[in-house]
Amino acid sequence: MDVPELPEVETVRRTLTGLVKGKTIKSVEIRWPNIIKRPAEPEEFARKLTGETIQSIGRRGKFLLFHLDHYVMVSHLRMEGKYGLHQAEEPDDKHVHVIFTMTDGTQLRYRDVRKFGTMHLFKPGEEAGELPLSQLGPEPDAEEFTSAYLKERLAKTNRAVKTALLDQKTVVGLGNIYVDEALFRAGVHPETKANQLSDKTIKTLHAEIKNTLQEAIDAGGSTVRSYINSQGEIGMFQLQHFVYGKKDEPCKNCGTMISKIVVGGRGTHFCAKCQKKE
Repeated sequence: MDVPELPEVETVRRTLTGLVKGKTIKSVEIRWPNIIKRPAEPEEFARKLTGETIQSIGRRGKFLLFHLDHYVMVSHLRMEGKYGLHQAEEPDDKHVHVIFTMTDGTQLRYRDVRKFGTMHLFKPGEEAGELPLSQLGPEPDAEEFTSAYLKERLAKTNRAVKTALLDQKTVVGLGNIYVDEALFRAGVHPETKANQLSDKTIKTLHAEIKNTLQEAIDAGGSTVRSYINSQGEIGMFQLQHFVYGKKDEPCKNCGTMISKIVVGGRGTHFCAKCQKKE
């Protein structure tokens, strides 16, 4: 299962904002302490959040940022993490690991089958300079993410371009789905060495990264296996996939069967005819 990527996390951010913005936390129940990474003591995490009001919810790459009165909670969903708003009397299950009970009687529940998700608590402004956010590259829609920047980053590595784009230090939010889709749209073979791409190809790839992510955000993300947003709605971008999850199906452009290989340890979909190595 692939981690929710930027479009999915952005969709969760938008839906969560509508659900919990302005709500005040009455208490926090932590059932699986390993999810809490900072502070070291989960009890302190719960104590600090008690009485805090959710002012807004931001996003940095694949991380959600809950902006509270005196803290910022940085949350990563990893593979299976999901937030849902429930009435306190609604039953939960063994996969609900953190419960934020609000003063209005509702509960924001964090459910995670794999238990890989993480939560960090910072004072406002500290989060950008500390792990897990401090080493992240630019957002794909940021001014600094230019084709010149992408060229500079890719020129420094002889890794496969697929692997280089998955590196969150290069650009944040891209995962397996959207790298495969952007590479297809740009006509780039995923095994091409990153430092061998021409200037023209990099400009095309840069544009397709931005276009692919924006179209996916507009569609509410991709539902692949388990992703749904915080209101239980599925994303629809998977209907627009050209290659991801399409192994042995005909390419929408040329009819060649889509191939699947492993690049940098990740399953990778591409069209051998439309995507040539440079």
